[in-house]
Amino acid sequence: MNKLQELLEKIESGNAIWPDYSQFINIGYKELEPFLVLAQNITKKNFGNLLKIYNPTKRFPAISITGSECALECEHCNKKYLKGMKQVVDNRNLEQILIFLSKNNGVGALISGGSRYDGSVPILNFLDTIKKVKKETNLIINTHTGLLDQETAKKLADANVDIVSFDVNMDEEVIRNIYHLDIELSEYSRAIDLLKKYKLNIVPHICVGLHYGKLKKELDSIKFIKETEINPSLIVVIVLIPPKNSKIKFDTPKPEDIAKIIALLRFIFPKTEISLGCMRPRGNIKNKVEKYAIKAGITRIEIPSKASLQWLKNNNPEIQFKFFSACCAIPEKFENLAKSNKVEIKRYINL
Repeated sequence: MNKLQELLEKIESGNAIWPDYSQFINIGYKELEPFLVLAQNITKKNFGNLLKIYNPTKRFPAISITGSECALECEHCNKKYLKGMKQVVDNRNLEQILIFLSKNNGVGALISGGSRYDGSVPILNFLDTIKKVKKETNLIINTHTGLLDQETAKKLADANVDIVSFDVNMDEEVIRNIYHLDIELSEYSRAIDLLKKYKLNIVPHICVGLHYGKLKKELDSIKFIKETEINPSLIVVIVLIPPKNSKIKFDTPKPEDIAKIIALLRFIFPKTEISLGCMRPRGNIKNKVEKYAIKAGITRIEIPSKASLQWLKNNNPEIQFKFFSACCAIPEKFENLAKSNKVEIKRYINL
């Protein structure tokens, strides 16, 4: 038996340890296929022959509570993503937007914003408004908090937010040179401990390729999620989009590398949903990224191309699709509130 077959059987039996997963990260792309088959088999066993499709539309907007401002000016973003969000100037403005959303068939909102120098999103002063809206509506509230303190964690729980989307990165070079953060890795553990203390629903996000477009410490981030015992029901995988105007050169992550990280998550978290999130390269590489992600074991995908879903249908005629008008991080218990209407799924109607 060769080493690759040994590794495959070790992973399949559930006896793999971290050095084995490290070995998997380094296998050649030509050797990847049997591992993807294993990942797909695990996915079908635990989740059936189903793929969930998410398209937030206007019913689930992304809102920035800092406008287009961010103290960090990260190399991979530099405030670009903030500019695409709905801008909020104060609590009254936020309440108006959310109440209007609720009264006009809205599903929920992602409340995010730029970071301060300590890596936190200044959401604390908006939590009383969010609490009020949660009491008065059925909106699903997803928050992006960044690194946070105890007061913020406590008020997030008191406000009854539904999701805390939390970016995990265990690469010190990325933290220093890409995020421009001067912190220790232990700050991530401290933040997770606070979120767990107040029993908040943590949805970890892993960004593939932040180390200049290459794989580096993604396995460490997965290990962090496992060993901090978050026990997530869902993990979201996003992918670096190389910035156009950065002074640092970024490559576009390889679809095969993205698939490796998704497959690793499937092996290590066999009963956890995995989503391919909205932040990922578009253009000519889009379909290849989506196809590899599907083969590697995702159960959810945000805004896929019709071509990718048609490819899946052709290769797996029994596949079932479910469509939701929300971000892909919502808990399963809210799916009935987030079902897409006929108009929203019309683009996929002949699948």
